[in-house]
Amino acid sequence: MNPSAHGIVAAGHPLTAQAGARVLGEGGNAVDAAVAAMLTSWVAEPLLSGPGAGGYMLVAAPDEEPVLLDFFVAAPGYGARPEDRAPLVPVEVDFGGDARQVFHVGAASCGAYGNPAGIDAAMRRWGSASLADLAAPAAALARDGVIVNTQQAEVIHLLEAILRTTPECEAVYAPDGTLLAIGGRWRDRALGDTIERLGAEGARPFYEGDIGHAVVRWIGERGGALTAEDLCRYEPIERTPLCMRYRGREVFTNPPPSAGGILLALALGRLDEAPSPPSLSSIVLSMEEAQSERTPAFVDGLAEHGFAGRFLGSRLGSTTHISVLDEAGRACAVTCTNGEGSGIVVPGTGMHLNNIMGEEDLSPLGFHHAPPGRRMPSMMSPTVVMAGGRVLVALGSSGSNRIRSALLQTIVGVVDHGLPPAAALAEPRVHFENGVIYTEPGIPIDELRLDPHEIQAFRAKSMFFGGVQAVCRDALTGELSGAGDPRRGGVAVAA
Repeated sequence: MNPSAHGIVAAGHPLTAQAGARVLGEGGNAVDAAVAAMLTSWVAEPLLSGPGAGGYMLVAAPDEEPVLLDFFVAAPGYGARPEDRAPLVPVEVDFGGDARQVFHVGAASCGAYGNPAGIDAAMRRWGSASLADLAAPAAALARDGVIVNTQQAEVIHLLEAILRTTPECEAVYAPDGTLLAIGGRWRDRALGDTIERLGAEGARPFYEGDIGHAVVRWIGERGGALTAEDLCRYEPIERTPLCMRYRGREVFTNPPPSAGGILLALALGRLDEAPSPPSLSSIVLSMEEAQSERTPAFVDGLAEHGFAGRFLGSRLGSTTHISVLDEAGRACAVTCTNGEGSGIVVPGTGMHLNNIMGEEDLSPLGFHHAPPGRRMPSMMSPTVVMAGGRVLVALGSSGSNRIRSALLQTIVGVVDHGLPPAAALAEPRVHFENGVIYTEPGIPIDELRLDPHEIQAFRAKSMFFGGVQAVCRDALTGELSGAGDPRRGGVAVAA
């Protein structure tokens, strides 16, 4: 790829990546491109993100301190009575017969969303383009519709039980009673209007105006805990990224109260203690140690000031990600999720609200444990690798608890093995959780006979193992490269 290119974008859908690359080609910066891609992902990847979702954005550039913008979902409940809360609705998702996971949906699963506030704050802080101009193509796309591709059809099929829990949600994903499949056209004109409102008016209507009021009323009538006070209090938070050394480079990632970044840092720290490249067994052992640290004390401690330093010092879902590098060397890595979606679609808004309060992965101490306003402990970990003050790699992943293991193996592939991003993402993956080692075809299972661990071998590469999107800049030539994870239909597009 020509090093004089305007930049490169990697994302989970071709339309998402193309939207970002178009903005880079028109002279926008990495954050402008990431925001355009985010808005397009609401249409092209509607079950993975949207205005009712939340996320994180990591921005890094030469001669600037990296910044993590936290706009993840916050626990609801200000002014609400717990006894009025409806029960969560359990739904089992089958990952093609290889693994099953139970998610919980319904009105009580909805937390205070952050995507509109995060986009507004990012554009005010770093943007050079007009938010209205960035929103217009995504709004038009929502009204015209998007042809469902293979990967999105798979997600729709996986989540069918959730999508049929309410008539409003079913009308979007099974408009004639039949679930949308490959080649079908997904469209949501109300979502197009909502994206246009965000471009014209910013985030305020979603938190203090008519859109927010409609959400609170609809959720409240169905036993949800989300209140007007929850939305009025919601604000994006700028945080100092967690930083650690790995193979002579600096790795910046998501700090507490998010859980994913600190567990990724722990695993990288363990691997950095041994020569490069690490063995497969040592990678799995580092995953096992990170998994073992998710204790009640760990989860409660995430909200405490200085927890990351104390933790590392003493020891050392459905999601979508976008990575961008621009010609000035600025990187923007943004990960967003709607969970699996709550099944609650608010009429007239196109907003399918998140089910973050019903994600067992994010509530290891039990559902509704977090007090109102607390950010939930997400596994999402937008990450950049830097050397000499310049960004070399920007990456992130989807995949719930598999995010940290997918990122770990991608960083090892790029840094330790010198692989280009496409090759690093194509490598088979392994994941450790709850005493089970999950493997993709191509993993040498004989190296993993670590009694008493059970080994569960997948029959094919699977989105279960995450969806990493990575962009790189060669330290010597400045050449840009990137790749989207084939497990989730990801692509990279140069500007």
